[in-house]
Amino acid sequence: MAKDDEKKIFLTEDEMPRQWYNINPDLPRPLDPPLNPQNGKPLTPEDLSILFPMELIKQEMSMERFIDIPEELLKIYRIWRPSPLVRAKELEDFLGTPARIYYKNESVSPPGSHKPNTAVAQAYYNKMEGVKELTTETGAGQWGSALSFACSLLDMKLTVYMVRCSYDQKPYRKLMMKIWGAECIASPSGTTESGRAILKDDPDCSGSLGMAISEAVEVAAKSGGKIKYSLGSVLNHVLMHQTIVGLETKKQLEKAGVEPDILIGCVGGGSNFAGFAFPFVPDKMAGRDIRIIAVEPIACPTLTKGPFAYDYGDTAKMAPIAKMYTLGHDFVPKPIHAGGLRYHGMAPQVSLLVNEKIIEAVALPQNPVFKAAVDFANTEGIIPAPETAHAIKTVVDEALKCKETGEEKVIVFNFSGHGHFDLGAYDAYMSGKLEDYEYPDEKIKESLKNLPKF
Repeated sequence: MAKDDEKKIFLTEDEMPRQWYNINPDLPRPLDPPLNPQNGKPLTPEDLSILFPMELIKQEMSMERFIDIPEELLKIYRIWRPSPLVRAKELEDFLGTPARIYYKNESVSPPGSHKPNTAVAQAYYNKMEGVKELTTETGAGQWGSALSFACSLLDMKLTVYMVRCSYDQKPYRKLMMKIWGAECIASPSGTTESGRAILKDDPDCSGSLGMAISEAVEVAAKSGGKIKYSLGSVLNHVLMHQTIVGLETKKQLEKAGVEPDILIGCVGGGSNFAGFAFPFVPDKMAGRDIRIIAVEPIACPTLTKGPFAYDYGDTAKMAPIAKMYTLGHDFVPKPIHAGGLRYHGMAPQVSLLVNEKIIEAVALPQNPVFKAAVDFANTEGIIPAPETAHAIKTVVDEALKCKETGEEKVIVFNFSGHGHFDLGAYDAYMSGKLEDYEYPDEKIKESLKNLPKF
C-alpha cells in the first residue's frame, strides 16, 4: 500500500485495467441519437461502416458497462502503461497551499501524450478487419503523431490532415509523423474537393479541425472501403479507450489511501478529459461530494458560450450530426497555441453531463495559462503542453482557494501531454507576444445561423 506523501504512485503491469469503461449505461439520461448528415435520420451501423470498422461501430453504440481489452492491445499498452500518478509536492510548497495535488502523467507515452491510448486501439481494430490504410485530422499534432506511432507498430499506411496554423507553428510534430511513416498535409489543402472549395473562398485560411475532418472524411468516403477514417476525440469509442487513464488513477488513489475532492482536465473534443474523469462520474452521481471541472480556452468557448444543439461534426457537413455544445460548424478559431483545444464542438457524453450540471466548465485566457505552465515547469520539472496548461491553471486557482480557506482538499488532474514540441508558444509568451483573445459573441451568433435544420 502506497502512502499519500509518496512522490509517485505506480501500478504493476498485472494491475493495469483489462477493460475499458463505457459511460453510456450510466448517463443520467440517454444520449440524443446521432443523425445521418444526408437525411437527418438516426445513424445506423451501415451508415458508419463507410468510415469505421464494425468492431468500433459496435463499441460506439454499446450499452455494456465494460469492454474487454484484447490481449494483443495490452501488450502494446505495456510499452508505456501503467503511467504514474505523481504528487505535486513542489507545486504545493510553491503555492503555500494545504491542498494535496496529484497529476496523472500521460506524457510518458512515446508520442508524449494520452492520444496513443485510443490510437493503438483504433489501428488494431482496423487491421483486424483487413484495413491497410487510414486517414485522419490533427490540430496541434498530438493525435496525428500518436496515430502515426500506432500505424508504424501495426504496419499500416496513414495520411494526416493537420490544421494549417499548427502545421506552420509546430514543424517537429509533422516531423514525428514523417519519422513514423505517415504523410502530413496542411489543411485546408488542394488535395480534396472540400479543401479546394475553402481555399477558393479564402486562400490564406489558417484552417480549423472542422475543415481538416472534412478532408480526412472525404478521402475515406471516396475510397470504396479501402481507406478508413480514424478520429482522435469526440466519439464514444474514442473516449472509452481513454478510460484506462481514469481507471488506473482510481486504483492509484486507493493505493495512496486518498479520495479526490476535485478532478480537472482540459477539453477540446473531450477525449483526455473524459478518459480521466468518466470512471469517477458514477461515484458523483451516487452522492459523493466531488467536483469535476472541464477547462477550455476563451478563444474557443464551446462549453461556456455555445448552445447545446444538433450540429455537423465538420465544416463540409459530411460527418455525423450530433447533439452537443457547439460554436457552429463554420467556426474558424483564432490560431491560439493550444491547437488541440480549437474544435467547434464537444463530445456528446461530455456535453450531456455539463448540461445536467454533473460536470462544471470554465474558460481561460492563454497568458495566465502559460504563467501557470512556467510555474509548473519550475517546480515539478516538466514543461506542459499548452492544452495541459489550461488544467494546471485551474488547479492553481483551486489550490489557492484552499490556501484562503485552510481546506485540505485533494486535487487531481490529467497531465495530458508534455510541451517539448510547443516551445515556440513559450517563446511567444516569454517575449510578450501572446494575445489574450476572447472569441466575440457576435461571431458565435453568426456561426450558429447555419446549424442543421433537420
